[in-house]
Amino acid sequence: MNLEKVIFGFFIVLALTLNFGFFVGDMDNPAHHNVYELFAVIVVNLIATVLKFGDRTQMGAVLLATSLVADLQLIAAALVWGYAEQIASTGMAPSVMASIVSLSGGALLANITSVVLLIIETVNLRR
Repeated sequence: MNLEKVIFGFFIVLALTLNFGFFVGDMDNPAHHNVYELFAVIVVNLIATVLKFGDRTQMGAVLLATSLVADLQLIAAALVWGYAEQIASTGMAPSVMASIVSLSGGALLANITSVVLLIIETVNLRR
């Protein structure tokens, strides 16, 4: 068993599961979406992105692209959250929370794509 591949797969799947945990709940209800969970999702996604830099194959390039998309969407969600809480006079309105959850949903889709590609790559290695 290759420890590097175990760690790589661990962070990709952890990124997906944390993102799913943040995404689930009423879209416009801030009580269903924890800011610390969003922070954890961002950190784990960034770690997964760094781990993908070493692969020079076409599959590695696509995996890196999906990770960069997820990072971009999650950072945008965090910026919207920070703007709503710290700068905007309205605070965390339901429409703002819906935007944050929508951005995390896009990142979730990118993470699902990444895990599916990882599974396809793993199956192809067996043959």
